[in-house]
Amino acid sequence: MKIYTKTGDDGTTGVQGGKRISKSNLRIKAYGAIDELNATIGLVLSKKFDDDIEDLLRNIQKDLFVAGSDLSNPDLSNMKNRITVEMVSNIEKNIDRLENKLPSITNFILPGGHEVASLIHIARTIARRAETIAISLNEKEKINDECKKFLNRLSDLLFVIARTVNKKNGFNDIIWKP
Repeated sequence: MKIYTKTGDDGTTGVQGGKRISKSNLRIKAYGAIDELNATIGLVLSKKFDDDIEDLLRNIQKDLFVAGSDLSNPDLSNMKNRITVEMVSNIEKNIDRLENKLPSITNFILPGGHEVASLIHIARTIARRAETIAISLNEKEKINDECKKFLNRLSDLLFVIARTVNKKNGFNDIIWKP
């Protein structure tokens, strides 16, 4: 099978269900941002660091494929490959588990520190963008509520992972005070 089909030469692409839509559609932009986030996490994983964090990021990558599939399917009655309540709950459990080992936050924290933590902060900002595009899409076409929650929690988890990587590598939070 060839990688190119030429069917998108007219500026459209196929979504689940066989419908073709513009490549500039918010649905395409939303799962495109998910793809960018997944690739960025792949870059993070090219670095060597803690096995626990590496396993967590690999699982996030797998969940991101589900999120992309979820967003590419406009038929909400079809529940195949959807973000679930359990997936959102798993993110929350990981946030709580990691956050319990970190100092409390009293001010804003600037992104940076260890190289891996800095890359995770970039992934976090892409997650935020994916979320805002998905919310814009939801204003026009309803999307899975759990997918919205997943994207919201994911950026929080990535923030906590970045802080965890910094702590494990001897970097203090970089505090911003107005």
